[in-house]
Amino acid sequence: MTNQEIYDLIACFDRSTAQTMRLSLRDFSIELTRGGAGAADAPLAPAAGPEPAPAPAPASAARGTTIDAPLVGTFYAAPSPEDAPFVTAGDRVEKGQTVCLIEAMKMMSEVSAPCDCVIEEVVKANGELVSFGEPLFRCRPC
Repeated sequence: MTNQEIYDLIACFDRSTAQTMRLSLRDFSIELTRGGAGAADAPLAPAAGPEPAPAPAPASAARGTTIDAPLVGTFYAAPSPEDAPFVTAGDRVEKGQTVCLIEAMKMMSEVSAPCDCVIEEVVKANGELVSFGEPLFRCRPC
């Protein structure tokens, strides 16, 4: 199973109402559970008062399209410390072109451009920890 297939599987799970999902293939197994450890055992408390207003969108999201982290890990702008970055602000990239790497659990995953675009800003610094869905680059589709 490719990394992209795993990301797509996780995205489908996030959009669903399922609480758990388990998939086992010949040489691959994954289990997704909603709510974390112990959440199923905790009773739900009724809401006390009005729901809080949603948080404002991050500034980078308000300014245009972003390329977001597909997983939690460490952001690397270049293939190795002595190499030039994959992309810099002002670069034009093609759909599928590698824009960075994210290391998670000693595995390097390539992050590709989702469309032909111009990189307007590199949001994260090399070696910085990133969370799932966090913007890595701000870009303008071509």
